[in-house]
Amino acid sequence: MLKDLIALTKPRLLRLNIFAALGGFIVASKWDFDMEMFLLLIYMLAGSTLTIASATVINNYWDRELDLKMERTKDRALPTGRMKPGTVLAYGIILGTVGLAVLFVLVSPLTGWLGLLGWFVYIVIYTMWLKRSSTWSTSIGGISGAMPPVIGYCAVTGEVDAGAWILFAFLFLWQPAHFWSLAIRRVEEYREAGFPLLPVVKGIKRTKLQMIPYVLLLLPTCVLLYTYGYAGIYFLIISILCGVVWLVHTLRGTAAQDTEKWAKANFLISVNYLMVVFIAMIANTTLT
Repeated sequence: MLKDLIALTKPRLLRLNIFAALGGFIVASKWDFDMEMFLLLIYMLAGSTLTIASATVINNYWDRELDLKMERTKDRALPTGRMKPGTVLAYGIILGTVGLAVLFVLVSPLTGWLGLLGWFVYIVIYTMWLKRSSTWSTSIGGISGAMPPVIGYCAVTGEVDAGAWILFAFLFLWQPAHFWSLAIRRVEEYREAGFPLLPVVKGIKRTKLQMIPYVLLLLPTCVLLYTYGYAGIYFLIISILCGVVWLVHTLRGTAAQDTEKWAKANFLISVNYLMVVFIAMIANTTLT
């Protein structure tokens, strides 16, 4: 049961989001830590982790019947009957209540509201509504995925300023091309399950073309992080080089003969791009 409880939180997705929250915190604090700041970081990470975990658990609860139709998800705890829906829903609500309480009380009301906004968009706007009705689910749902670095950043600054908006834009733009790479590989599963994702409704060729502007716009976003003094020249060089690599590969997708191979590579590039760029951002923020 413990293994299932952990799996319901989607650990890989959770780790990625928490790393982004840490990045936002470091960018704002520029490694200027004392004990009070360190405790603030711990509270922010704890509150964010529990809030995000709550959203993923409730997402599992809401999608339990559709998960039965997909090879990738049919072995989860709810579709297989290893856990009862009521138990999973209660688990998700408890996680969210505790997580938001930590953000509101121990970090700041602003981070609490940002956490609540991300939670609401992921559960209500994305999971309950758009995921079942519109190709816009991936783009609009990206609002929730872009919240972690903003929460980390605002925990330090106490305000939503230019840095918060740039970090939001960076994560918001990264998500569609990343997810559509997976969706292209699993397009028949999503079609069978009834999810109206872009490659299902508009086709793979249209999806490949729509990925391009998102990846392209990541380049000026990284330039802005350098221009506004949030990260240094090494970050700028690394982020632009990585961005160009991803952009070139995305552009090549329009003529790729082996779409499965291309989509798998593009997905892996997107994951590594995010990790490398955030590491560079964290490491180089002290030099600005």
